[in-house]
Parts: sequence; C-alpha cells; structure tokens
Amino acid sequence: MKKYLSLAVLAVTVMGMHAQDNALIDLTVQARGDYQRVYEDGEAIKDDCGFKGQYLNLIIQGEINEHFSYSYRQRLNKISKTPFFEATDWLHLDYKPIDELTLSGGKQVVAIGGYEYDRAPIDLYYCSEFWNGIPCYEWGASVAYAVGKNDNLMFQFCESPFRSFYKHADMYAYNLMWLGKHGIWSTLWSVNLMEWTQGRFINYIALGNEFNFTKKLRLQLDWMNRASSHQTFLFKDCSVMAELAYRPIDKLNIFGKYTYDVNRSGTEADLLVHDGSELQSVGVGVEYYPIRKKMDIRLHANYSYAWGNNTNPDGIMHDRQSYFTVGATWSMNLLQWRRK
Repeated sequence: MKKYLSLAVLAVTVMGMHAQDNALIDLTVQARGDYQRVYEDGEAIKDDCGFKGQYLNLIIQGEINEHFSYSYRQRLNKISKTPFFEATDWLHLDYKPIDELTLSGGKQVVAIGGYEYDRAPIDLYYCSEFWNGIPCYEWGASVAYAVGKNDNLMFQFCESPFRSFYKHADMYAYNLMWLGKHGIWSTLWSVNLMEWTQGRFINYIALGNEFNFTKKLRLQLDWMNRASSHQTFLFKDCSVMAELAYRPIDKLNIFGKYTYDVNRSGTEADLLVHDGSELQSVGVGVEYYPIRKKMDIRLHANYSYAWGNNTNPDGIMHDRQSYFTVGATWSMNLLQWRRK
C-alpha cells in the first residue's frame, strides 16, 4: 500500500506546498499502528493477523522565499527494505513566478484523478484493487495554472508508474488534471496516457467528485475508465469508489465505503486489475480524535468484506475476504522555523 497531510496530496503537488505561516522549515512526524484480523473463506490468514506497524512518515516542507517552496516526505518504515529514494514519496521544488503559475520538478505524486487515490495511505483502511496496486510516486515535472479562483489545470510529464514492473525501464506518462471547486462540488479529474510496456500506452479517464452537502455530511465518488488499443473504450475495464462520511461532532467521523473493479477488456494492458477480474467490497468504519491541534491523535476501527474473482495471482483483494482493524494514528509538528 502507498501514500497524511491536511491538504489533498495532488493539490499539494500541483500548487506547491506552503508551510504554515510561511515557515522556512516545517517538520512533522506521523505514525500509525493497527491490530488487524484478515479471513478468507472463514480461515484466518496468519501472516496478516496481529499487531502491525503500518506507517512511519517524516515530512519536511517550507517556503524559501516568495517564489520558491519545497516539500519532502520519507517513508521511514520502508528504508531498510528498499533503496533510499524508493522509500521517498515525494521530493520536489516548486517555483511560482506569478500567483497563477506554478512550476514543479522532482519526485511527485503521479497526477491521476480520484479522491481515493488522492488521500494519503495513512488515512485509508481498505481500498479498491486499483489503489492497492498502483505505484503512485515518480520523478518528473509539472506546470499548473490557476484559471480564476476556483479552477486549476495541471500538466505533468513523468516516469511511467509501470516502469517498476520491468526493472525500471525507460517508460513515461503524460497527465492532464483539472482541480475545481464549485459550491458543494469539488473535482479531481484527469486524462492520462501512460506506457504500460515500452512503446505501448494505456489511457485513463479518472473522474473524482466530492460533494460536501453540509459541514457534517460528505460524499466522495470516483469513476475510472482504462483503455488501450483494440479495446472497447468505455466500461470494459473500470473502477468505482464511493465513500459517504458523517461527522456529527468535530472529533467523530463515521463512514461507509464501496468499491468495484472490473476488467473484461480481453487485453493484457492493465497490469493492476487483470483481465477476467471482477471484485467488490463494502465496509464501515469510525474515527475518533481525542486530541487535535499541533499533535493529532486519531483512534479508528473498521470492517470490510470483499467478494468476486481476482485473476492477478499477486492481487490484494480476494473472494470472501473479511478485514477488521483497530488502531491509532499519531501526528506531531516538531518544528517550525520562520524566516526573519
């Protein structure tokens, strides 16, 4: 699994992350630990049961001056298992020559639309099969432009997220994204063209929609279509992710979620949701924040159930799979150093 910041991860990448109060250095540490139980056909999967340390993140961000800012996040729990930069989620420098324009370069979030994809992994408990498989951080460059007060357009050229399937081959992706906010409706929409093997491309249309009906009630609804050559364009290979969340008080969040992944394309181009797969999941959860401010503590409990056929032998979701987890997330701002 992948990707905790109060701002949307992709919005951060698009517009450049600015530390609180124009800090030159803003340092945050985050961690999450769970006790979980995973069952398939009623049988416990012993390797996936018990106490698990899920995430340990170091985040450093800041504004160098009125034009330059930077952002860096390192997954500390991955360093011993992978090369250093493979455990780096993002490391990019942003330049704003004018208020409307942002140029960014470095390791970034691959600009794919959708709110499930956009949220940090430390904030998610169960996800679609697509989310579980996508490598979402790559080196590249982007340019973003604010169109009025409520819309931003961004183009990104980066390494293909599928290069890791071929021992980091020379492969690229071209991504166009729209971030919008209009009344109760916000968007994370993208069109993506990515090499899934050298010289051959898969196209994504990802439509992420968020509806904030009230301050207490929110719906996130994503639809993604994937297509390659010699394939019927719509609905043969796609995913749907929907989450309804209700916050009766500031410290309490109750949510329910549904995901659906299907691939009937007849091609091998989708390396994440394999041809012949059809999977669904439903779940409910609760989050409670006993402390919020410079140090956040979040307690959670959640249950989900998945069913269907997964033709990917390395896939995460399986038929008649139950997943239960309780745990705590801790986030502390350790340092803010402001320019004089």
